[in-house]
Amino acid sequence: MGSVIPNSEIFSLSGPVYLTTTLDWANPHHRRSVAASFVKAVYTLQRDCLMKRKGPQSLAASWFESFHYKLIGKLVDDRSIFGAIFANKYPPSYYNHLVQKPPRYVVAFRGTLIVGDIWLEDLKLNRQVSLNILEQSTRFQIAMQEVQEMVDRVGNENIWLVGHSLGSAIALLVGKNMVKQHGIQFANSAETYLFNPPFPFAPIELIENENLKHGIRIINSLVTAGIAFLVNGPQNNDSFDALSSWNPHLFVNESDFICSGYIGYFEHRLKMMELDAGEIERLATQYSISRLLLDELGYGSEPLHLLPSAYLTINRSPSDSILRAHGIQQWWKPNIQCQSELHQFRQLTDFSSGQMFC
Repeated sequence: MGSVIPNSEIFSLSGPVYLTTTLDWANPHHRRSVAASFVKAVYTLQRDCLMKRKGPQSLAASWFESFHYKLIGKLVDDRSIFGAIFANKYPPSYYNHLVQKPPRYVVAFRGTLIVGDIWLEDLKLNRQVSLNILEQSTRFQIAMQEVQEMVDRVGNENIWLVGHSLGSAIALLVGKNMVKQHGIQFANSAETYLFNPPFPFAPIELIENENLKHGIRIINSLVTAGIAFLVNGPQNNDSFDALSSWNPHLFVNESDFICSGYIGYFEHRLKMMELDAGEIERLATQYSISRLLLDELGYGSEPLHLLPSAYLTINRSPSDSILRAHGIQQWWKPNIQCQSELHQFRQLTDFSSGQMFC
């Protein structure tokens, strides 16, 4: 007897089927939903492999073919499929009538899978994220090489980077490195969609007392800015500065302690401006205490979570469990209650935020 297939793997039962006839590439909700579907395709490719589902029995194809894409490559490490590359089936001229065009290529990365012996490797990589040494992993190095070769071949404007959880950490790190290498050309052309990206610090968002949370963040900013000033003086962090024109899309759930730290990270910058403490936050937002101390010991590596700018989308729909709050499925639900803001960091003490709802 074969294993029971969960409905969550079947596109026709759990996917954004409504988009197969109404897809509007200019609609932010539609773009987010399709991006999330590509990530789901990678999860399902790995499950197809584990369950030996091939040909008509495989389930992954519907998650990308429904939007007119084909699989052109799998990203594989020693143990598993952790990513995939998809290409649009139609030539660019097919979409000339559209103001907002779909990407020609999508590079997608899955998150942790608790199956077989794969979960051990995934947990090891999650530990590397928390220790800020993901750059040392084979998985990141494979991903970086694939994206670099693709950009060299087809250009920046034709590519999306998408990921969920651990996969979003890989996509974020790849994106950061690409922006530093290619500058504003990549920053303004390629799009990055990061679902439930891990925020590798204590989950302050779980504290219910708003004043206590704010106080903890102020103390952290004061200490970080003080150490940064002592070590580097008042100048900007060049590495951080190089990312200022890049606006990746971050999708977080306020009930998910794994990623909800990004909410406080960006909101705190605005509150510090209201307190006329923008100069302190200018330094604090560019560094972390651990980075500064490790730099002095010669072991420094740029913290993954430090971002000058981003489109932050918060899912405020009620979640009945951490699994649902952290899951990829929430991001293509048609009745999702979310709030989106563009947070931008500029030189000196100029921070800004623009709000919209979806």
